[in-house]
Amino acid sequence: MSADSKPANSRRKKSVAEEQVTSVLKGEDVPVYTRELDADEEVLAALGYKPEFKREFSLWTTFCVSFAVLGLLPSFAATLYYGMGYAGTPGMVWGWLIAIFFIQCVAMSMAELCSSMPTSGGLYYAAAVLAPPGYGPLAAWLTGWSNWLAQVTGAPSVDYAMAAMILAAASIGNPEYVPQNYQIFLLTVFILLIHGVISSMPTRWIANFNSVGSTLNMIALIVVIVLIPAGTNRDKQGLPKFASSKVVWGDYYSGTDYPNGLALLMTFVALIWTMSGYDAPFHLSEECSNANIAAPRAIVLTSSVGGIFGWFLQLVVAYTVVDIDAVIKSDLGQPWASYLLQVMPQKIALAILSLTILCAFSMGQGCMVAASRVTFAYARDDCFPASHIIKRVNRHTLTPVNAVWFNTIIGCLMVSLIFAGPIAIGALFSIAAVAAFVAFTIPIFIRVFLVGNRFRPGPWHLGKWSYPIGVLSCSFVALMVPILMLPASRGRNLDPTTMNWTCLVYGAPMLGVIIWWLADAHKWFKGPKVNIEHQMMGREARIEGNSTREGEEDSSLKTRSLPVSVTNKSGDFA
Repeated sequence: MSADSKPANSRRKKSVAEEQVTSVLKGEDVPVYTRELDADEEVLAALGYKPEFKREFSLWTTFCVSFAVLGLLPSFAATLYYGMGYAGTPGMVWGWLIAIFFIQCVAMSMAELCSSMPTSGGLYYAAAVLAPPGYGPLAAWLTGWSNWLAQVTGAPSVDYAMAAMILAAASIGNPEYVPQNYQIFLLTVFILLIHGVISSMPTRWIANFNSVGSTLNMIALIVVIVLIPAGTNRDKQGLPKFASSKVVWGDYYSGTDYPNGLALLMTFVALIWTMSGYDAPFHLSEECSNANIAAPRAIVLTSSVGGIFGWFLQLVVAYTVVDIDAVIKSDLGQPWASYLLQVMPQKIALAILSLTILCAFSMGQGCMVAASRVTFAYARDDCFPASHIIKRVNRHTLTPVNAVWFNTIIGCLMVSLIFAGPIAIGALFSIAAVAAFVAFTIPIFIRVFLVGNRFRPGPWHLGKWSYPIGVLSCSFVALMVPILMLPASRGRNLDPTTMNWTCLVYGAPMLGVIIWWLADAHKWFKGPKVNIEHQMMGREARIEGNSTREGEEDSSLKTRSLPVSVTNKSGDFA
């Protein structure tokens, strides 16, 4: 090419200030790349990252992944013990109705952050950028580890519940068979390995798989919501076809040692765990086209659709259950299976249970995909030991295969909690709820109370409603986190077998993370690491990029100063 020829990417590059983003880069910086970038890649570059994935997720397929992660039917089946067992049917109908309003506030606040910062790091990146000067690395550190704990417990908890349902179905077919812990453990590990294989495939294959799985989840949910009230055999048991509204809405079940009001709040753990998957589009935003609009829409769509259909399912079960005590204490060891046998003919009950198992498989796979993207994002910033291995993107599938198997191994180890008893393995559910809520709220709290005008809304935003919705979100989480750690028993009834071990199983790792920060990590962890080089107006510097994928030519250019400046429309966001 001659000296006066123009390069292929001669189109004027936008500065960070010209993009609707809140970035770790200065507003006047201009990302540099040796090829033409599309609109999504320009936004990602303005956030400090070079594109590493194919953008093959649309709004629909992104929603499909998050709805699969939500998995309303299998999530409901897995957490029925908490929703029904703590406060009975009032806990199910009132609990869902009250909590879903606040859950929607959290989802909308998160969506606003996603539109401004559509990167796989998600909440972790947002906390780093929005925190007051000097506190960004600490905010990112705490948010990232809490979110990672929530993500990495997702697939194991779902797959454990799925394994329990499969063996409960076997027990229904053969009443003499009693599932053993080692059998549940081995089956759970087998399912985790299958999910690891699927999550290592190319992005398009994963998107198609989740599209099918999410469609199955929706169809199965609607079928169950219609089939249970239509096929219940309550009348053959000498009971009205449906329980009276007075009983459903007002007859509390004493499943805890606390007053009804507090027991009602304790049932929120079922809803919070069920609905925690709506953050998946945030973590998939680097693989989503039109990410700063499609990803936040997918977040809100997931929480809205999930909230409405989830409440319908709660109503159906609350109006048809016969004996709550028998459901919770059944020898089957799976309340959903016990409930179905109680209100449906056996063949129909097994058919519904089979549908639930299929949906659980899709849900577990969606959890594995979302968790691997979070792990990749944190490894990209060297949060983990051996991050240089975990963050490698497979050159054949262009997916973070190492991150997938890192999570899979940890998931298999977590499932070994089953040998410590049902309360210990049950802590996986409350850990996910607490860890997710803490991670969701740290950047929202910073955004609402500490940021001022340093936050630049993306194309999807809440406008004047941003502040009040953010306040409601933070207030709800501040109330719920201590309640989610309460044991169902107290006083003389409290012993190691009835203790809620969430405070220990979540608190111990987080305490370790804080000690690590104070002792060493604060010296080297500086928050999100920029891996795309950029031009800096009027100052000399060099941003050190991460190593490129195996077999890929380094596409970054050296940083250089420009003699001219671009108008900074919004100030700097260091």
